[in-house]
Amino acid sequence: MKEQQAKCKTNVMGVKDSMSILSGKWKLHILGTLLMHDKLRFMELQRILGDISAKVLSKELRDLELNQLVIRTELDGAVVAVEYAISPFGITLTPVIQALANWGNTYRKEIIQQMEKNKG
Repeated sequence: MKEQQAKCKTNVMGVKDSMSILSGKWKLHILGTLLMHDKLRFMELQRILGDISAKVLSKELRDLELNQLVIRTELDGAVVAVEYAISPFGITLTPVIQALANWGNTYRKEIIQQMEKNKG
């Protein structure tokens, strides 16, 4: 029984730690987008994500960089340009993000089917 409780406590702690790093409206969107692209500049990323302000995107990218999920690279040139890429540590989230996407797609289909069923 104590072994099971210890395992449960460890799992809960792991989920809590993960959620503290990944929580928020945009972090998983940002990571998923960077997983699909090699590197993106700030404005490219903002355009792909859509309805996100520069201030929010900047904050989320800073958090992801601090947690070593994203790599920020300043490019040489007359104008300061910055590229963002997923880090090796961030790449380890690929199966998690893919599982969430699959779950969301399945759930959305079921909700739409249920709504159509209730109309008729």
